[in-house]
Amino acid sequence: MLQLYIANKNYSSWSLRPWVLMRELGIAFKETLVPFGSTDNYQAFRDFSPTGKVPCLHDGQEVVWDSLAIAEYLAERHPGVWPKDSAARVFARCAAAEMHSAFAALRSSCSMNCGLRVALRDSGDALAKDVARINELWNQGLTRFGGPFLAGASFTAVDAFFAPVAFRAQSYGLVLEGPAAAYAARLLALPSMQEWYADALAEPWREVAHEAEVAAAGDIVADLRKPV
Repeated sequence: MLQLYIANKNYSSWSLRPWVLMRELGIAFKETLVPFGSTDNYQAFRDFSPTGKVPCLHDGQEVVWDSLAIAEYLAERHPGVWPKDSAARVFARCAAAEMHSAFAALRSSCSMNCGLRVALRDSGDALAKDVARINELWNQGLTRFGGPFLAGASFTAVDAFFAPVAFRAQSYGLVLEGPAAAYAARLLALPSMQEWYADALAEPWREVAHEAEVAAAGDIVADLRKPV
């Protein structure tokens, strides 16, 4: 059976992508969660990942250590990872690759922390530009391919890659407009996302660096996580 190594569900946006993709497509896998350490995760994660990072997928002797590579590996073995329609597939691959490599301001200013609600102090032009691009991209896909997902009627890898943005929008009150707002709510309502969210709130761990990132970005107005 496939084995997916992930880190804390409250923090790890990269882990969420292949996890929610496999859940939504009904691809069986074993989840192995290794929490972020208080200092350096590299050596602990090197036990299962050559880069010392998550996520990492094991399939027998095969090791796939990047979220986009995991999506492509799964696509070679399972239907539905990418849209069947050629135009939709091109859009989905481009949008997923953009999410994989861009949106630096969103990542730095709004690090994923599912259980918190945060009032940003000064979002800045770079974050505003990232949010505007997400609005544009989501509305483009939803309008062009008819929804309810980004590249058409079915959940595919491009939706998995943007799933962490839905959690970020919820945590930081990011303003999404038009069909994009309903799409974010649709992602959050998926059973797989609800499962991830419930697990994230129940986690007993607090990792100093991730908590500090949130504190630097804004004021915490609610902490919905299980008390430690």
